[in-house]
Amino acid sequence: MTDVPVLCEHLDDGIAVVRLNRPEKRNALDSTSLARLNDLLDELAADDGLRALVLSTTNVRALCAGADIEESLDAAGGVARMAAFTRMYAAIDAFPVPVIAVCVGNCVGAGAEIVAGADLRVGGDNLKLAWAGARLGVPVGPARLAPLIGVSRAKDLVYTGRVVGADEARALGLLHRRAAADDAEAAALELARTVAAQNPGGVRVLKQMFRDLDRTGERIAYENERLLHFQQHGAGLPRAT
Repeated sequence: MTDVPVLCEHLDDGIAVVRLNRPEKRNALDSTSLARLNDLLDELAADDGLRALVLSTTNVRALCAGADIEESLDAAGGVARMAAFTRMYAAIDAFPVPVIAVCVGNCVGAGAEIVAGADLRVGGDNLKLAWAGARLGVPVGPARLAPLIGVSRAKDLVYTGRVVGADEARALGLLHRRAAADDAEAAALELARTVAAQNPGGVRVLKQMFRDLDRTGERIAYENERLLHFQQHGAGLPRAT
C-alpha cells in the first residue's frame, strides 16, 4: 500500500473517490494528511465535470478516528492543525456536488464530523460512530449534527459521546444505505452513480439551495470560530510534545 496518506481516484462517470490511507492510525488525521485532503477537496471542487464525490478509506476498520493526538506539535502547530480541520469542515460543506461518506468502523471525533458533513451516508455493519467533543472539551458537533437528526437527539449524542452502531444510525436517519463493511464502498459508488446520472447543473443548483436554506455555511463558520478560539486560548486538542 502506498504511503500517501490520502488517495484520489477519478472514475469515468464524473465520480471521484477520495480514500483516507493511514490504516495503522485508523485514519486519524495529522497535519500532513489534512493538508493533502484539503488540497484534494479544493482541486476537485474546481472540476466542472465532477458530479459526485465519495469519501472512503483503504481499510474498513475506520473511516476516520479523529485527530492524531500522537502528532508532535508545539502550540503554533496545534493552532495550524486546528485551522486545517476548520478548512476541511468548510470545504466539505461548500463542496459544489453531493458528497457521499462511506461510514465504516471507527468514525469518531473529526470522523463523525466528516460523516455528518456529507450529503449522503452509506454505513457498514461494523460502524462505531461517536462524537468525542464533550470528553475532550472540544466545542464541536452541534453545527452539523442537529440539522440532521434534530436538536434533542443531537444533544444526546454530543453530550454523552456514546457509540452509535449501524442499526441505530439508520433509525436516526443518519444512514441512507446499509451494507456489510466490505461492501459499503461499492454501495456508496452505486448511490453516486445514481446521483451522477441526474442533470449535473440541476444537482449543483439543488446542492446550493439545500446549503442556503439550512444556513449550514453560517452554522459551520460559527463552530469553526469557536474551535479556533479553543485551540488558541483554551486547552486545545491534546498533542504530543
